[in-house]
Amino acid sequence: MKKKLIALTLAALMATGLVGCGGGNTNTTGNGEEKKADLKVGMVTDAGTIDDKSFNQGTWEGILKAEEELGIETNYLKPAGTTEADYIKEIQNLYDTGYKFIVTPGFKFETAIYNSQSKYEDAKFVIIDGAPHSGNGEYDVADNTVSIFFAEEQAGFLVGVAASLELKEGELGFIGGMEIPAPQKFNWGFQQGIKYANENLGTNMSIKPENVVYQGSFDNVAAGQQLAATMYDNGVKAIFAAAGGVGVGAITEAKQRVQAGEDVWMIGVDVDQFADGIYDEAEGKSVILTSAVKKLDTATFDMIQDELNGEFKGGEILTFDATNDGIGLPDENPNLSEDTIAKVSEVYEKIKNGEITVSNEQGDLIK
Repeated sequence: MKKKLIALTLAALMATGLVGCGGGNTNTTGNGEEKKADLKVGMVTDAGTIDDKSFNQGTWEGILKAEEELGIETNYLKPAGTTEADYIKEIQNLYDTGYKFIVTPGFKFETAIYNSQSKYEDAKFVIIDGAPHSGNGEYDVADNTVSIFFAEEQAGFLVGVAASLELKEGELGFIGGMEIPAPQKFNWGFQQGIKYANENLGTNMSIKPENVVYQGSFDNVAAGQQLAATMYDNGVKAIFAAAGGVGVGAITEAKQRVQAGEDVWMIGVDVDQFADGIYDEAEGKSVILTSAVKKLDTATFDMIQDELNGEFKGGEILTFDATNDGIGLPDENPNLSEDTIAKVSEVYEKIKNGEITVSNEQGDLIK
């Protein structure tokens, strides 16, 4: 969805004093007829804001798209904290006001959804990048819940190929947040993509062990900036950061260095982070070479559409990957050459049709 739609939504909420609350929705078809779906979709945000240019925003954009195209009612609530109790409180608040299709972005919701799916059996839940569990290792995706994961390794592979093709030779780096599956898979795919480009596309890039670092959190901006500074001082040309706020710090460091005349780059994650890396507003120049995109908006929209069509995939764990166009690069990549984009597209099709299989574990490319 267009960023303007988010801005207009937030402005409307603030104007009515209902920050965090959406309203009823009546849309118009191409024939001027009104359309309205009898579904109220709510979202509980994770840490950060609704316009965080990451998980919250990507998920919310899918809900807004459904509001515009399918005529649903929408609402989001921001918890006071990030504990299970905080999340359950807002889930209950949504439920009590009639929002019985609830979307939650991130693994931190796993125990909250585990408890809520049995408490609110007439509600539907979508958890992204997580699966409901008891906290004691007992996983259960109930019939009123869908669990969604993404093939981060494939997205990481694509940006590894893209960065290698664009930069030709030199050092690359990776900064992860917590050492958990999603950042790990981005890292492993990234390294496989670099290796593939070197072996098949004539590049000469490398990534040293000391330039692969997990900071340990997703919100330590200052630490991200320091890690990036160290890598750039060691000659790294571009850093792929799958680290939330830690990555924001790395992007800040890259912008400062470019403004000082250095030639360094960042690779964004989850959503198109080009705008985050802009250091010259007049020229629209950004330090973001490209981004490893997880199509959060597509996944969210599809789940809502399935519910309206009576096809909700309750009890299932779904994976969005190249085969269903659930991952990829941004639609526009101003800092990539046409030749790079064309070659990456060819690689994408090979992943999609099975000619290239990217491992979701530590290791080399599986052929």
